Amino acid sequence: MIEVRELHEMAEFERVNDLFEDIWHFGPGDPPITMELMRALSHAGGYVAGAFEGDRLVGGSVGFLAAGGALHSHVTGTTRRGAGFELKLHQRRWALERGIERITWTYDPLVRRNAHFNLAKLGARPQEYLPRFYGVMGDAINQGDESDRLLAVWPLTAPHVEALARREPGESAAPEGAVVALADDGGRPVQGPVQGPVQGPAGAGAVLVAVPADIEGLRGSDPGTAKAWRLAVREVLGGLMAEGRTVTGFCGKSYYVVEQA
Repeated sequence: MIEVRELHEMAEFERVNDLFEDIWHFGPGDPPITMELMRALSHAGGYVAGAFEGDRLVGGSVGFLAAGGALHSHVTGTTRRGAGFELKLHQRRWALERGIERITWTYDPLVRRNAHFNLAKLGARPQEYLPRFYGVMGDAINQGDESDRLLAVWPLTAPHVEALARREPGESAAPEGAVVALADDGGRPVQGPVQGPVQGPAGAGAVLVAVPADIEGLRGSDPGTAKAWRLAVREVLGGLMAEGRTVTGFCGKSYYVVEQA
């Protein structure tokens, strides 16, 4: 049983700091957020919460109020399966109780499990492709890679989000007529036939953009292929979004679904 609650004390923030260090190994001089800032955000009405299994902290999340009446979820990390979903449900309830109907956050578009979680399980939708958002990062997970991010927007009262929050299953199959703009061919990215505006029947459907099975592993075992994926997804997915197309889902735990706006 996982319980999520807001945090207010320095001792609690220290536990969150230790949890994040265990996950990302940033080192003492470069944490994703400091204990002092967690304290300030909590005191000022921001969102600082922990997920607990008994007395053990298994997840933490920190967010702040953003322009346009949204809550921006700056960092969330967990060490137990299921804790992330419970944190997000708590974050959603927290926001709705305060009249906030959108939560935003950024994530690495190459991490399959995060794309599946954010789009298929929560119903968030990428709004903007952000190349090199944090520069070159030095933590153990992202070390040496360029920090492209997708800005995800979670419309909390949208019917599909409400259904997913009730734990109803979402869509997982590729839309009929979809064409592959970026494929995974033996672990390497291969661009498909989509160049410029999609014409004909496929244009009325969807475009699929693959991401690698394990980008974190590739960074260590095959940095060249990891970089090839970074540049390919930036060009294809980022390019499609720059043209005004909309990411509407993530299917088969492998592909972004991109449709005409």
